[in-house]
Amino acid sequence: MDISVYRPGELSAADRAAWTSLQSKAHLQGSPELANPFLSPEFALAVGRYRRGVRIAVVREGGEPAAFFPYQRSVTGVGRAVGLGISDAQGLVHRPGFTWDAQELLRACGLALWEFDHLVEGQEPFATGATGSFPSPVMDVDQGYDAYLAHLRAHAPKFTRTTLAKERKLGRDAGELRYVHDERDPVALRTLMGWKSAQYRRTGRSDRFAHAWITQLVEHLFHTRSEPFAGILSVLYAGGKPIAAHFGLRSERVLACWFPAYDPAFSKYSPGLVLHLRMAEAAAADGIAYLDLGRGQKEYKDSLRTREISVSEGWVTRRHPVALGHRARRAPVRALRNTVQSRPELFEPADRMLKRMGQLRSRNE
Repeated sequence: MDISVYRPGELSAADRAAWTSLQSKAHLQGSPELANPFLSPEFALAVGRYRRGVRIAVVREGGEPAAFFPYQRSVTGVGRAVGLGISDAQGLVHRPGFTWDAQELLRACGLALWEFDHLVEGQEPFATGATGSFPSPVMDVDQGYDAYLAHLRAHAPKFTRTTLAKERKLGRDAGELRYVHDERDPVALRTLMGWKSAQYRRTGRSDRFAHAWITQLVEHLFHTRSEPFAGILSVLYAGGKPIAAHFGLRSERVLACWFPAYDPAFSKYSPGLVLHLRMAEAAAADGIAYLDLGRGQKEYKDSLRTREISVSEGWVTRRHPVALGHRARRAPVRALRNTVQSRPELFEPADRMLKRMGQLRSRNE
């Protein structure tokens, strides 16, 4: 393979355009998973502004770009998917029929291993190193919002009736509802991040927005506009007041759901569910094929989904002492986490304990 490696600022405009073109054609060419905005050049370059070691490998055939492989590299040669831990789609973006040798690619990139936790489907050279696959629910809206709502009514009638009734009651009790699909007010973004931080702490989870680089990345992506990529802030207002919001990324055909949150004072109305239905309606009108809700078992995702796609986690490794050491440290932690999350008899008490710890921490703040 003819492989060149670039720092984010070194990638030419022609290569960026070729990368975007591969994504734009992915749906038509039978690889819709490659159209995810987390696999876009805009996301990789944005992460490169706030994290060290971001690189892009460009594989050429006949002098023309055939594939793009974004990754992060440590000084010891440990490779990670770009934005590992916050990215919901990872892999190599390539032209139809392209095949690659994972070992050769890692050598060219100077990597002892490459770690991923949301590897998309169709990445066989990497999938050999997968240690597990997990469902990522999606909301199909390519046939229009009415078709999506009809699917919900057929497959989750009680959920649909209840959510729509709560939406009507919310309008009566809190004032006229107004939905803005692409809100450009940065104050609304800060409100969302505040809600999300409080939710993380309340439920005993690690607060992602306590990390300055994640806050800066989200703010940067909020202001990013290109064809066809954008950061989209969607807000549900009641009586002129924001009560639920979501920030995600969109490509030409996919809206990747990322950071949803709402004002807990309105929790009895399920404003987050109402917001997602409004998002589905607006996304369908905007030409989006599906909303990717992201990996993770959540009751609201089960209720909203039309189907599931699969993502994998694991490592692709070379015979290298750095690879052996990194995997030895990381594998037990991942295995324990996945065991707890996959078994209700373990997950439910662990979840309750985290929430109790979060409540105690909130009282002491």
